[in-house]
Amino acid sequence: MAVPALHFGRKSLLVLLSLVLTLALGMGLPEGLSFLARLFGFAENSVIHGIVLLYFLYVLYVAMPALPRGTVPVEDKHVLITGCDTGFGFALAKHLHAIGFTVFAGCLLKDKGGDGARELQSMQSDSMKVLQLNVTSDEEITQAVEFVRKNLKEPQRGLWGIVNNAGVSKFGGVEFESLDNYKEVADVNLWGTVRVTKAFLPLIRRAKGRVVNIASMLGRMASPSRSCYCISKYAVEAFSDCLRQEMYQWGVKVAVIEPSNFIAATRILTQEDVENQADELWKKASEIVQEDYGKEYFAHQIVLMKSFVNSGFKDMSPVLNDITDALSSKLPYTRYNPSDTYWWIRLKIMTHLPASIANWIYIR
Repeated sequence: MAVPALHFGRKSLLVLLSLVLTLALGMGLPEGLSFLARLFGFAENSVIHGIVLLYFLYVLYVAMPALPRGTVPVEDKHVLITGCDTGFGFALAKHLHAIGFTVFAGCLLKDKGGDGARELQSMQSDSMKVLQLNVTSDEEITQAVEFVRKNLKEPQRGLWGIVNNAGVSKFGGVEFESLDNYKEVADVNLWGTVRVTKAFLPLIRRAKGRVVNIASMLGRMASPSRSCYCISKYAVEAFSDCLRQEMYQWGVKVAVIEPSNFIAATRILTQEDVENQADELWKKASEIVQEDYGKEYFAHQIVLMKSFVNSGFKDMSPVLNDITDALSSKLPYTRYNPSDTYWWIRLKIMTHLPASIANWIYIR
């Protein structure tokens, strides 16, 4: 996984661990561990040996380069991508096409003359096939399967990969969000992923190919005012894990991409979106919710969300590189975490430390 920011994060943790260990060794840690060792009947020198061994293993983990995992030839490999109108999908379609894949670019707005679909079509390449695809429509998914099947060079060998990228996002606290918003986000992010995957799995199994699902770091850790999005992405993680186990016998590999904050790059949420959604949320909130939370609190949440949508990566290449690895490596990873140092560390803390500690650090 060639993400420089991630490697930097691991190195930062190594430095932090070294400092903590140095302080701990100077503040009685060996004596305390030796006391515990004697209490449980272990030799005292096993404590020091254990500390040295654990530290050595962690240094080895950080410093050791990734083992070569081999690549599969991409010539004559066909990949379907959903959500190619903008963002990751649009950029990925062009990227995979450039390195030799034949791309089926599913666009929500193709039939309406959307800019993304029109630009991809203007490439006029036999290896770039643009199709109308709304992942919430069973009819359009059925038509997409037929389109792909007819345009495969060797249909009997199947389809090499699908990238379930289509996604939407909303923000708002639980007491402000409507059930319709929850359903709308889930219909695209979760059920769209399930619909497309189920429809194309027979072709993927024939090829012993790949399913790549775009989840999020918010599919592994929760975030205030993002429950609609978090719920959908947590579910994508669960669906992917179940599918991976079921597809093992068929030789199909299932990978999950968990980007951190790429909102500025993809513009899945903009300041204008935040303002429009905020007005609607406040107007539809009940009187007791408006009274208890207050306009000042609500305005503060809007300010925080606006600052968030302008932060993070503006370069999509870490995500594109990880998706490419998931499609082309002989031994792809189960999960990819394209992220900057801050979010990589936060994800590890939120998912590995006791919830009480993680909440004390980030929520209090």
